Amino acid sequence: MWFFIMAELLAFGVFFISYAFTRAHHVELFNATQATLNRVSGAINTLVLITGSYFVVRAVEAIRHGHGVVCARWLWAGVASGAVFAVVKLFEFADKIGAGINLSTNTFYMFYLSLTFFHFLHVLLGMIILAACAIKAQRGGYSDTDHAGVETGASYWHMVDLVWIVLFPLVYVLH
Repeated sequence: MWFFIMAELLAFGVFFISYAFTRAHHVELFNATQATLNRVSGAINTLVLITGSYFVVRAVEAIRHGHGVVCARWLWAGVASGAVFAVVKLFEFADKIGAGINLSTNTFYMFYLSLTFFHFLHVLLGMIILAACAIKAQRGGYSDTDHAGVETGASYWHMVDLVWIVLFPLVYVLH
């Protein structure tokens, strides 16, 4: 799993470097177009993902003490936070698509839509992983000595959170 997580971080890192390099050559376009983004929804999603990571940390702590049902509840809370993120993001995408914005509108929107949609897909995968761990935990599939699956799922979720913590200021805030 660590190899997979590192590969994902590398892919996002390449995207971020490409974004920064391109931005340096189109500062006015990026600043003007960036101003059209909804920073409030981006900030809400940041808070939602950080809260979701807190829930996942609580899940890991619960299973380390052998509390499978409690672990499952925290994991479902993490899934719910991912669902909130997805709904907010879908409203953002719908707003841009409704305004006729797509990947070919300009270079900034190409990066914005590509980066945020790529991240969105990772949130969905993280929700699936957390849900699978929650179901297994609820059925007694983990114990205080055998819970590597929960920790692995939590690691993936934290990677998704970390990427957003870099992506949000980079794309929505920094000039």
